[in-house]
Amino acid sequence: METTANVLVALVAALHAYILVLEMFLWERKPGRNLSGFDAEMARATAPLAANQGLYNGFLAAGLVWGLIAGDPTGFRVQVFFLVCVLVAGLYGGFTANRRIFVAQALPGALALAAVLLAR
Repeated sequence: METTANVLVALVAALHAYILVLEMFLWERKPGRNLSGFDAEMARATAPLAANQGLYNGFLAAGLVWGLIAGDPTGFRVQVFFLVCVLVAGLYGGFTANRRIFVAQALPGALALAAVLLAR
């Protein structure tokens, strides 16, 4: 179960690193515009906001990687903390911004959190 938990945590970290790239560097290009659904003008106007969101996603990814490489009990605690952050952000985003966020962010975070807790 520990291997499954580590794989899920790594996948959530990779997802958030990918979101960082989309929001910070590709927001005004096709991949970022496909994500947001914005036209070129709106993407340009919202790029600073998206970059800020991307930075926060990068912090989530970094925290999850830290949790994977830190020894226990620190690694376990860090993973739980950052996965709870991912879950809360996914729930908030799903309720306030776009329902797709429930599946794209909250669900992977919840699955990884459950696996980490069960592996303990």
